[in-house]
Amino acid sequence: MADDKVMIIMTSGPDTPRRCATPFFFASLAAAMEYEVVMFFTIDGTLLLKKGMAETVVPKAGGKPVSDFIQDAIDAGVTFLACTASTELHDLQPSDLIDGVKMVGGASMWQIAEDCKTVLTF
Repeated sequence: MADDKVMIIMTSGPDTPRRCATPFFFASLAAAMEYEVVMFFTIDGTLLLKKGMAETVVPKAGGKPVSDFIQDAIDAGVTFLACTASTELHDLQPSDLIDGVKMVGGASMWQIAEDCKTVLTF
């Protein structure tokens, strides 16, 4: 097991905005602490990767949109992986997703999780 790798599995999406900023905040924090961080998006979490969607999701009235937290995570070097089954569920094509997202099969989640020190789910 790697001591420096963290995985965050993101299943929450636009319908649960209060659950959407914290995973990106934790990912950015872990990256700042020099962990290798992978976020795996599935179920409704994948919708946050759709171009323009995260700009419309605000966890707290008057607060920052989730897109700001996503950009912080990207700037910190967090890897974003979208489950292909989830993208198919939501009729999303690779061109529908923000830049830098890699599409992977569901088995990848198990392989990555096995190599991680910590796995968080949201």
